[in-house]
Parts: sequence; C-alpha cells; structure tokens
Amino acid sequence: MQEESWRPDAIDTTVPSVARMYDYYLGGDDNYESDRVACEELLKAVPSTKVLAVNNRRFLRRVVRMLAQEYGIRQFIDHGSGLPTQDNVHQVAQSVDPAARVVYVDNDPIVLAHGRALLEENDRTAVIQADMRDTDGIFGHAETRRLIDFEQPVAALFVSVLHCVPDESDPAGLVREVARRLAPGSFLVVCQLVSERPEIRKYVTDFMAEATGGHWGRVREQREVAAYLDGFEILEPGLVEVSTWRPDNDLAPVQQTDEWIEWGGVARLP
Repeated sequence: MQEESWRPDAIDTTVPSVARMYDYYLGGDDNYESDRVACEELLKAVPSTKVLAVNNRRFLRRVVRMLAQEYGIRQFIDHGSGLPTQDNVHQVAQSVDPAARVVYVDNDPIVLAHGRALLEENDRTAVIQADMRDTDGIFGHAETRRLIDFEQPVAALFVSVLHCVPDESDPAGLVREVARRLAPGSFLVVCQLVSERPEIRKYVTDFMAEATGGHWGRVREQREVAAYLDGFEILEPGLVEVSTWRPDNDLAPVQQTDEWIEWGGVARLP
C-alpha cells in the first residue's frame, strides 16, 4: 500500500479517490486508508464490486487488442485512465505494434505522478492531467498534438468513467463531442456502471458522492448508456455486460451477480 509519507501536495489523502479505489480492487498498492475503508464499506452493499472491477479491466485489454489487431488502430485516447496497473493500454497496443501511440487522461494528480514515472522512457505514450469533460483542453494539449494525428482513426476510450460525470455535465454530449472531432473509421469504447434496481442506483450514487466529496455522477440504467452511442454502428455482440463481450474462451470468468454491472461496448464512426 501507498506509503503515507509520500503525498503530493495537491492530494488530500483523507478523501477517497475513484482511481485509487479502483486500484485497490485490482490488488494495487497505490491507495490510502480512506480508499480502502470506502471500498470495504461499498462491498457490504454490493459484494460483486471487486469482481466487477477485475472483469472491467479484462474487457479493456480485449478491446484494445481487438482494435489494434483486427482494425489496425494505432492511436488511443484513454479518458479517465486511472492508475497504471498490469496490461495498460499502451502495453497491449504496443505488443501488437510498437509504434502505437497512447494518451492517458486523468484529473487525479497521483495518476499524473505515477504515470509519468512509468512512461519516462516511452516517447509514444503520455499522461496528461485534465478533466475528461475538457475536450478542448485535451485535444489541444501539446502532448496530444505530439502523439495523435486526428486525420487518422483514433480509439477514444471511456471505460468505467462516465458514471463519474454528473447529469448536468451531459455525459452523452461529451461522448458525441469527442466523436465529432474524430476521423471516419475511429472508434468509441464506452461502458459504465448500471443497475436496473433503483435502490442500488440510489445507494451507490449517494455513497460514492459523499465518500469522494462530490467527485461522482450517477449509476445509470442500460437505456441511458445506450443513448450515448445512438446512431453509431455497434460492433458485435452489441452492448452487453462486459465480461460477456468477446471473451477469450469459454472458461473466461463471467459476472455472477447482477445488482450492478459494467455495461457497454464498442462503436465505429462512419
């Protein structure tokens, strides 16, 4: 676990961070006591949360590998990327083609610090600290301009992050604004936490909003997430619970409970 003596000045480690909570569920070390307490409390109400996080990470790996191998995508922008862990986007993409380029975007200063340390010797990858709702800032950032050629197809990733965007910030509008700026043949990868049970949506939304000091949006319904990609070509198998999206084999782990799930898929731009 993160040494309590190592604290970037901008970070209040008494307030849980979504990125660090995710890191804890994945078995990482870059988290603090406040993150661990919040994670364990959340597990009491929604015990599938840890498995959900692991399955979501596996989905990300499968998607990136598929886009790189089958569609020749060599440029990725990972919105709300979280802390570096195993098989990050650049590692998966560059295992297919070492020339693949990746821009990670996150507003957590710990992500910036750890990401830059990890990527010091990888000049085809960058980490920028930005709010993922700031599309102008992200697309205009010097590192984005250095790495991404917007005349060529790009994969824009919104993997398990749009539930952090409140309704007033219009997550569907955010996805469409990014899509508007991408070249034909680009891809959108979208999934977020959903539940068809109103009591679960309310509990988790209220819990995370309070725990993170308001850095949270809402657990939504499947129909709301489907609207993010309305009008785009959805790749098979469509929008699904992510552990069932093109599993590596019949023995791949599948989400066993459904109080809440990660739900989404991949869309191709015309």
